[in-house]
Amino acid sequence: MIRWLKFNAVGAIGMLVQLAMLTLFSRAAGVNYLIATALAVECAILHNFAWHMGWTWRDRSSQGRPLMRLLRFHLANGLVSIACNVAGMRLMVGTARMPLIAANLLCIAVGAVANFVAADRLVFREAR
Repeated sequence: MIRWLKFNAVGAIGMLVQLAMLTLFSRAAGVNYLIATALAVECAILHNFAWHMGWTWRDRSSQGRPLMRLLRFHLANGLVSIACNVAGMRLMVGTARMPLIAANLLCIAVGAVANFVAADRLVFREAR
């Protein structure tokens, strides 16, 4: 339960990173909303990985090489997050004309449980 709470605390901060970067890329830099979404998700993924290594799964962080763990994190959490966000944003913003930030919040919520399971079982798994 404690790990789940830590995961969600990191995720909440990561969500703020993602929303800030989405706003920066799409509104300030004028990047297409789908490309801006993917870039913003990547920023959040890197943020979350660093915090999960040092806090959420600190008791497991000595196992495995950090670069391999980052690669697994990208393949698990990264792909889930980017797929959920880009596909969801295309549907909700592109088709349903939903506001950008509200649609992105829904996309983040959809991927949260799948990302926790993937991180716990694949990325930060216990040594055998």
